[in-house]
Amino acid sequence: MQKPPASRDAWPWWRWLLVAGALVLAEVAFFVLVFRSREKAVPQPTATPAPLATPLASAEAANAAADMQGKVYKARVVAILESRPITLGEHQQIYQKARIRLLEGPLAGTEMTLDFGQRQTLPSDMRLRVGDEILVNVLRRPDGGLLVYFVDFVRLRAMFILFLVFSFFTIAVGGWKGLRGLIGMAFSFAVIFLFILPQILHGHNPVVVTVLGSAALLGVTLYLIYGWTLKTHAAVLGILAALVITGLLAQYFVVLSRLTGFGSEDALYLIQFSTVRIDIRGLVLAGMLVGALGVLDDLAITQSSVVFQLYATDPTLSFRALYRRAMQVGRDHVAATVNTLVLAYTGGVLPMLLLFYLTNEHPLQVLNYEFVAQEIISMMVGSLGLIAAVPLTNLLAVSLAHYRERLGVVGRYLGPPDRGEGHAHVH
Repeated sequence: MQKPPASRDAWPWWRWLLVAGALVLAEVAFFVLVFRSREKAVPQPTATPAPLATPLASAEAANAAADMQGKVYKARVVAILESRPITLGEHQQIYQKARIRLLEGPLAGTEMTLDFGQRQTLPSDMRLRVGDEILVNVLRRPDGGLLVYFVDFVRLRAMFILFLVFSFFTIAVGGWKGLRGLIGMAFSFAVIFLFILPQILHGHNPVVVTVLGSAALLGVTLYLIYGWTLKTHAAVLGILAALVITGLLAQYFVVLSRLTGFGSEDALYLIQFSTVRIDIRGLVLAGMLVGALGVLDDLAITQSSVVFQLYATDPTLSFRALYRRAMQVGRDHVAATVNTLVLAYTGGVLPMLLLFYLTNEHPLQVLNYEFVAQEIISMMVGSLGLIAAVPLTNLLAVSLAHYRERLGVVGRYLGPPDRGEGHAHVH
């Protein structure tokens, strides 16, 4: 009895670990290059500034401080000089005076003092500790002294550790497909940060840019993860058709509801700091398309996989029977996914909804505010796109599975029905 051919997923654990490590390093290098190449915007300070006791000693130092205007740099807390409880209104928190050392910029190595928690309301357990890395903004006073503002904590180390854990378990559980998924994720970020965002910031139409970027993203990531197969072709075509429907619905209801895109402070900052005119309403539409794309990707590939798995199990199924069974799965998938969308969009505005609840505003009035209405419209438009994707993808997949032999010579260039790896999905 001959042994079955070895599967390419049957790699030893150490080989998967090496591949995961190499991929993690590559993605980290990519993100470092992307974010290092961009100027950081000026965040609003969240603590009281503390001046240096002495003015700048030289014109060179003054020029260095002037170069730091409007930029954010890393610093390290080297000592806590004072720590005591204070009361702001009815809220108790810890006030601290700390000595920090700048880690980068023209004044790297300079030690300064800052006040933390003197005027801004903070969580009761939020305090500085020796060794903490923070982000600060340094400004020069008219008398030559320096002001240092606390901006935020440095969280990249914790995020990096989480990314390592995420990558490891993705590859350990998903195997070869998990590895391809990580590569696809890296490509998706590359499309967003290197194409979509720069093109929008150059003044191009956000909807057109997003559609082009999404098409490129789909054309690479889905085929990279699931291969050149009939299953993937059906999913890609289903997503594109549903994306067109979603875009048309979004355009119609954004105009009908008179959304302007200025429902959040982010739009105001974008207009203020951008050097070109950006179509804010178009940006709202683009956001709806990107949000829908992420869920459409999952739903369409699942439905296509269901169709080909059902047909492989019972090739005698008629066209109608195969379509009906796939739709039974699709109805359950749509119900679960729509519920997921509702919870996700509600979570995005939950703090603001609580604020309006405390002010006793009428619920219908709250729903009418643009920043809330925009989330609701995005959720419903995205849900309509999902609903449209199920019958469209099922119809395409059933047609390819049932009439594959009729494709003739063309069928040889479209690949096999599936790689035989299946598609696992859990809500």
